[in-house]
Amino acid sequence: MRQHNAPWHFLFLLILAGESVFILPFVLARIFRPTVLEAFGLDNFQLGVCFSIYGIVALISYIFGGPIADKYPPRKLIAIALWMTGLGGLVYATFPSFMVLKILYGYWGFTTIFLFWAPMIKATRVWGGSHSQGKAFGFLDGGRGLVGVLFGSVGVLIFSLFITSEISQATASESQSAFKYVILVSSGIVVLVGLLVWFFLKLESKVEKGIILDKISISQLREVLRLPSVWLLMIIILCAYVGYKITDVFSLYAHDVMLYDQVRSAQIGTILLIVRPVTGILIGFLADRSQTTLWLFISFVACFLGSLVFASGLITDSQTALFFISILVVATGIYAARSLYFAVMEKGQIPLVLTGTAVGLISIIAYTPDIFAGPAMGYLLENSPGAEGHQHVFIMLAIFSFIGGVAAFCYFKLYRNKS
Repeated sequence: MRQHNAPWHFLFLLILAGESVFILPFVLARIFRPTVLEAFGLDNFQLGVCFSIYGIVALISYIFGGPIADKYPPRKLIAIALWMTGLGGLVYATFPSFMVLKILYGYWGFTTIFLFWAPMIKATRVWGGSHSQGKAFGFLDGGRGLVGVLFGSVGVLIFSLFITSEISQATASESQSAFKYVILVSSGIVVLVGLLVWFFLKLESKVEKGIILDKISISQLREVLRLPSVWLLMIIILCAYVGYKITDVFSLYAHDVMLYDQVRSAQIGTILLIVRPVTGILIGFLADRSQTTLWLFISFVACFLGSLVFASGLITDSQTALFFISILVVATGIYAARSLYFAVMEKGQIPLVLTGTAVGLISIIAYTPDIFAGPAMGYLLENSPGAEGHQHVFIMLAIFSFIGGVAAFCYFKLYRNKS
C-alpha cells in the first residue's frame, strides 16, 4: 500500500460521518439524559435495555457487515447507512412507546454497524496509506470527539431556543416539544452528511477497484483467521473498550468520592471531551514517527498505572491535585489506545482488501463490552456504595489494562521488524 491516495477532505468527511451516525442512538441520550427519560417516560433500566438490544443486533451485524465492506465501495455503504439512520429519527421524534423504541434501537444497531462500521475503518486505512496510519486513526478518533462536542452544543442551543419559559420551570410537554426539534434537526444533519459522503467521498477508480473483491469466500475467512494479529487485536480492543466504557463513571466518582456538586461533576465529563481530540491528534503524529505498536503498549501501561492509583483508595476528597493528574493519565491512556488499535492493522500484515472481513471478525469479540461492561460496573457500584464500589471498578480496569498491555506487547514483539 502506497502513501495515501485521498485528499484531506476525504478524512474530514469520514470524521463527520463517524460521529453523525451515532448522534440519534447515543449522543442525544448522553447529553440530554434527564430530558430523554422524561420525554419518553422511561427509567434508567429501560433506557439500558434499549442500549442492550442495540448491542446484540450490532454484534450480529459485525459478523455479516465485514465481508459486505470488502465487496462494495465504502462511499455507497456509508451514505446509505447515514440515510437509513436519519430516517429512524423521524420515528424517534414521535416519542413512540417503549416497545417501538426497542425495535428502533435494534434497527439502529443494524444501520450503524452492518452498513457503516467496517467501511469506515477500511476507508480510513486507505487514506492513511503506508506511512500515515497513526495520523489517520488518531485524527479519526480525535476528530469524532470534537464533532461530538459540536453536535452537543448545537443540540443544547436548539433546545434552549424552543423552551419558552425558564428552563428550570419548563413543563414536561414544553421540554418534549423543544426536544422534538433537536431530534428533527439532528436527523436532517445526518441525512445531509450522507449526501456529502455520496458525492465527495470518491476514490480514483483504480484505487477503488483495488480494494474491492468480486466475491467473499470461506478461504478468505480462513486466511484472516490464520493471522496472529487478528487474534491479538480481539484482546487489545476488548480491553481498551472496557476502559472507554469506564470513562462514564468519572463524573460519578467526582460526585460520590470527591463530593463535588452536580455542576462541578459535569465539568469533569467536559474535561474528558477535551482530552479525547488532543490525545488522538498528538498520538497520531507521534506514532507515525516511531513505532505505532510501541505507543499502543505504552497507552495500556499509562492506563494500568493510573487505575492502580484509583483502586488503592489513595484519592480522597482532599486530594484534588492527585485526582486530576490520575484522571488525565487514565483518560490519555484510554483515548491513545482507542486511536491506535486499528492503526496497527497495517503493521500486523492484514491485507487491505480483506480489511472489512478482518474488522468484522475482530469486532465480534472486541465489542462485547457493549453487552457486559455496563451491568458489571452497575453491579460493583451498587454492591459496595461509595468509595469502595469505585475502587472495585478501577480494579476491574487495572485487570483489563494489564491483559491489554500483555497482548499489545506481544503484538509489538511479533511485528517489530516486519514491514
